[in-house]
Amino acid sequence: MESADISALWVTLRLALTTTLILLLLGTPLAWWLSQTQSRFKTVIETLVALPLVLPPTVLGFYLLIALAPGGIIGRMSTHGLAFSFTGLVIGSALYSLPFVVQPLQNAFGNINRLHLEAASTLRASLLDRFFSIVLPLSRPGFITATTLGFAHTVGEFGVVLMIGGNIPGETQVLSIAIYDHVEALEYTQAHWLSGGLLLFSFIILFWVYRQNSRWPHS
Repeated sequence: MESADISALWVTLRLALTTTLILLLLGTPLAWWLSQTQSRFKTVIETLVALPLVLPPTVLGFYLLIALAPGGIIGRMSTHGLAFSFTGLVIGSALYSLPFVVQPLQNAFGNINRLHLEAASTLRASLLDRFFSIVLPLSRPGFITATTLGFAHTVGEFGVVLMIGGNIPGETQVLSIAIYDHVEALEYTQAHWLSGGLLLFSFIILFWVYRQNSRWPHS
């Protein structure tokens, strides 16, 4: 593996870890609200969360590029904008992978028997106590799925990260873009190594998720 590929691997892992952590911190309260609320805005929020599932990555990347540019809504917060930077990649990845974290958590929260929460409430357990002692343990499969899918989806991103991050080695070049560069240069051996590694990684991640979730009801 070339030094540029190792650098792309490091950027990809940093991006996936950072994005997954941010999505868990922000997505957990959002998923909880969506699973419990009767608000008339629920359908609108659910639609916005799920939008990246059907929206072409280049469309999302294009509008994010405008928003992250120096004169954009988000980019003006920084002196030189956030486009073509690692921070910009994190923002784009978080938006693009949002449904892969929120939806599994929302389903897990929605399947919890409310009798458990009501019983804890009669024992004067606070909202935080109920969440950490009842909701989190019962939602373990949802958190496993959300974490692994959010991480794996970020690792495999291409369109969005290329649009808003460009292809800067050591800063915004991720594995998917490195594979594209090798194919474009007819360097199929290097492309095979990287592609095969991502294929194996994806299989292992999905196999582990299904295995953990299948074992959970019997534990």
